[in-house]
Amino acid sequence: MRRVLELAARAAGTDATVLISGESGTGKERVARFLHQRSRRSKGAFVGVNCGALPESLLESELFGHKKGAFTGAVADKAGLFEASSGGTLFLDEIGETPLAMQVKLLRALQEHSVRPVGSTKEAPVDVRVVAATNRDLAELVGAGSFRKDLYYRLRVIPLELPPLRERREDILPLVRLFIARTCKQNSCGPCALSSDVLDALVAYPWPGNIRELENAIERAVVLAEGQPRIGLGDLPPEIRDPGFGIPVASEVPRTLAEVERQHIMATLHQLQGNRAATARALGIGENTLWRKLKAYGAPAAR
Repeated sequence: MRRVLELAARAAGTDATVLISGESGTGKERVARFLHQRSRRSKGAFVGVNCGALPESLLESELFGHKKGAFTGAVADKAGLFEASSGGTLFLDEIGETPLAMQVKLLRALQEHSVRPVGSTKEAPVDVRVVAATNRDLAELVGAGSFRKDLYYRLRVIPLELPPLRERREDILPLVRLFIARTCKQNSCGPCALSSDVLDALVAYPWPGNIRELENAIERAVVLAEGQPRIGLGDLPPEIRDPGFGIPVASEVPRTLAEVERQHIMATLHQLQGNRAATARALGIGENTLWRKLKAYGAPAAR
């Protein structure tokens, strides 16, 4: 992480495009904000958008803006996020989820430093620094033909790869202290310590949800400790205090293939904190297939 942050600090003083990669929950947006705060654009806006959260038609309007009458509901001109972040930083999260047709338009915007709003015939110049992030292997997507090679190289002028928390266990306890202090302050409770078995469990756990999962676990533990001076093992989520939690145990009673599949899907969904897109990728199935199965199971995540 020191090497990553050293490179980020050096990159911050430039306008070079940065591509931040890493698993979900590793802190990609925090690094993007670090780049912005250390840059000459720090007084400008930091604007972020999740490229996988919007359909292609809405994403184009969101990024590039639109003219009045460009489509049904366009009752007035609207500036896009490229224009809104002019003079600042535009953070394109989950860039690997961008449709191919949009990738062409993004590449043009990056190369020409201008955008064409939907419904317009004129280009509008923009002065913006772009930082992109992904939890997917873009080189692999390029090989599969689902991500443009030219956009890939245009984005990764400076690549930053964030290691997962399981590969930087020396960071766990400093982060725990930070999250305890923050949660205690937010909930107006006194400081609390950790028992030795809690420390052992936190360091031993593989943290599939990375820093986000750790932060949520500590917030839960502080709240459940109810102002006690020490957090106990029972205050941690069950999967952390019991490594075998959620893992199917061998039974003398045979289970159907459908039940084995259901347990595996639900365990994977739990590990990835309900993120259906990440769960589908981990299972090697489509999101629609996962949605249908979750709906059949009556799982809340199917909503």
